[in-house]
Amino acid sequence: MSLTDDDLRRLIAGERTAAAAWFPSAESAAVQETMAAMANGDGGVILLGVEGAPGVVAGLEDPSDAVEKLLQMALSMDPALIVPLPQVVTLDEKSVVALMIPRGMPHVYAVGGRFLRRLGAENVPLRPRELYALMTERSEIGFETEPVPGATRDDIDWAKARAYASGLRGIAETRVETILIKRGCLVEHDGQLRPTYAGILLFGRDPQRFVRGADITAARFAGETMGDSFTRQDIVGTLPDQIRRAEMFLVDTLRKDVLLGAAMARAEQFEYPLEAARELVVNAVAHRDYRIRGDGIRLFIFSNRMEVTSPGGLPGPVTVDNIKDERFSRNPAIVQVLSDLGFIERLGYGVDRVIDLMRQKNLRAPIFEEKAGGFRVVLFSQPEAAAAPLAAPAPTLGGVYQGIEINPRQEVALLFLQQEGSARRITNSDLQQLCPDVHPETIRRDLADLVTKNVLRKMGQKRGSYYVLNREDD
Repeated sequence: MSLTDDDLRRLIAGERTAAAAWFPSAESAAVQETMAAMANGDGGVILLGVEGAPGVVAGLEDPSDAVEKLLQMALSMDPALIVPLPQVVTLDEKSVVALMIPRGMPHVYAVGGRFLRRLGAENVPLRPRELYALMTERSEIGFETEPVPGATRDDIDWAKARAYASGLRGIAETRVETILIKRGCLVEHDGQLRPTYAGILLFGRDPQRFVRGADITAARFAGETMGDSFTRQDIVGTLPDQIRRAEMFLVDTLRKDVLLGAAMARAEQFEYPLEAARELVVNAVAHRDYRIRGDGIRLFIFSNRMEVTSPGGLPGPVTVDNIKDERFSRNPAIVQVLSDLGFIERLGYGVDRVIDLMRQKNLRAPIFEEKAGGFRVVLFSQPEAAAAPLAAPAPTLGGVYQGIEINPRQEVALLFLQQEGSARRITNSDLQQLCPDVHPETIRRDLADLVTKNVLRKMGQKRGSYYVLNREDD
């Protein structure tokens, strides 16, 4: 569909809207963000060479260059946005470029890891519930609940399914088939119950027959790089079985140090916290992209580090920068069943736990890397550089601050802030170190509650934010 001169004049005659936006040139970062936001919504039109509101035609000196930049922006999104070729039109003897974003695009598009939508004339982040609904609608996360071509009821290991169903608590339903339907493991298709990809992966007799690459390659190398000397195990079977066998591989291959306690009691300590290593395996199994065939999870242990690499990038709005705080699952059906079986805590996916366990053992912090086609976490066996730990002051406020009731963690935070006067600041990480046994989400809520009560003031944004005492004379 081509836009006429009259169409363009009507567009710019008023204010910008959810479906119409214009910019003087292609230099603004907001151009690409608007493209993604419209693609995640009902589409729209973007004009270059127009400014003001109502719009005034300013024109472009080099419209061909503007077209090229628009196409580069579209292709650099995640995933690439395929749009009609931008039009170069002439208005008032000046060149304007018009880009149409069709409605009903097939994917959900991100710019710099951010998923946006149009709210009036603004680009705003998609809320988790909105993002989940949009990804479901556009089949971004529906793969696991699709029926598996060629699979029948006979491809389910019903002994495992019955064992799973019998172990569920708080569910009145006892019929195994009904439970698997509710969990997204069975679906009615062509008048018959058929296993979904989640059902085959979790309860299948031979999952790898239907999902190539749904396995773990575990290897222990003698040195810091891959070499000829190694121990390898190819781990197949259902996802719960893979997790159990991977844990056995870790127990068998991780180095152990022998420690003697004060009473000369003998104890063994693994080179990495076993629970941290296990959490990484569980996360990889639960959240990898099973649409990617021919590539499985890799669990590689070297002399100085351990690497867990899983196919597919981070899901939804999760990025390397926000991985500690953001929560989103690509495979909610798989996560639910693994949670039922006790492998995973659905409220948190183990990243905070891994970081805390490494810190408790005074080991280097993990590295999280998003690589081409995959995501990798690296644990190191070297100690963390020595740093003076924060010491929690003894609580002395008696549970009340300026007439306001506070809990013990909030008391610790306020005493910490009072140590060095009004110049003192505290972050979520500081309070986490002062209260190491408390979940990070609880820490966040405690500080936010003090802000709501006007005891603290939040400064900065996102990862750079911190809190200071809210003094009336500031």
